[in-house]
Amino acid sequence: MPNEPLKLIGELERNIGRAVLGKGDVVRRCIIALLAGEHVLLEDVPGVGKTLLGKALARSISGSFTRIQFTPDLLPADITGGSIYDARTKEFSFDRGPVFANVVLADEINRTTPRTQSALLEAMSENQVSADGRTFPLPSPFMVIATQNPLEFEGTYPLPESQLDRFLMRISVGYPERPEELEVLRSHREGEPVEQLGPVLTVDQVVGLQEAVRQMKVDESIDEYLLDIVHTTRECDDLHVGVSIRGALALYRASQAAAMVAGRDYVVPDDVKELAVPVLAHRVITKGYLHGGQRGAVEALVQRLVDEVCAPE
Repeated sequence: MPNEPLKLIGELERNIGRAVLGKGDVVRRCIIALLAGEHVLLEDVPGVGKTLLGKALARSISGSFTRIQFTPDLLPADITGGSIYDARTKEFSFDRGPVFANVVLADEINRTTPRTQSALLEAMSENQVSADGRTFPLPSPFMVIATQNPLEFEGTYPLPESQLDRFLMRISVGYPERPEELEVLRSHREGEPVEQLGPVLTVDQVVGLQEAVRQMKVDESIDEYLLDIVHTTRECDDLHVGVSIRGALALYRASQAAAMVAGRDYVVPDDVKELAVPVLAHRVITKGYLHGGQRGAVEALVQRLVDEVCAPE
């Protein structure tokens, strides 16, 4: 692969890392989602840097950024926008909502009603908003970074499977190691480091990288390996619903983006294997004693299924 894409990705990763300390794997997976042209669900306890990560990524590209705080009284029009009557022209005009941005941070997405959550569905899957019989395209690139707290369920509305399926990956941020946490304390003496971040990539460069991702070579043996993993989830006795075709395509695109981030122009089996759990675990529905159970148990099950599939040499 030419050095230019790898150089741009390295600059983006380093810039985000100035504010998000000790979370290189999480940052890299968010970059993979961005390059794949997809969306990310950050699921973790409060205060570990989910919102910080979204802001750092948005500030690192020269695009627009909006943050939507999801609450029980939030309406769909508060996200997509709506028509406003202009008394001067005596006409209705569409007032664009906060979803019209390059990076949208949907904070605590499970705090709002399913009706409002569904307002993001078309935007996330079609990159457009339909209103008043018209279709309004969203800016390119377009990425939703949603956050939710998996421990506090009072007053929340679990995301339906149809919306979970729109996220390329579900990621946990986790607590930093002690040395990194000490560095966090020191770096916040004079304010928020994320506020000092400037863009290192233009939106045109991001779009160019997204187009280059689709040119990453995927051998036929990798296709077969990926489908072996997908079909294993469909045949598992502990799963009521396995991975869909959309899930298979998501893992395919994520693997291509991972190859680019690694500096290659071709996908290797490890690209598929390392991303299988964050890409697939939230797309399956368990049954029996696992139904509605701990996320860790579901991910462990998917990891076991992945490990049982022989990777091509």
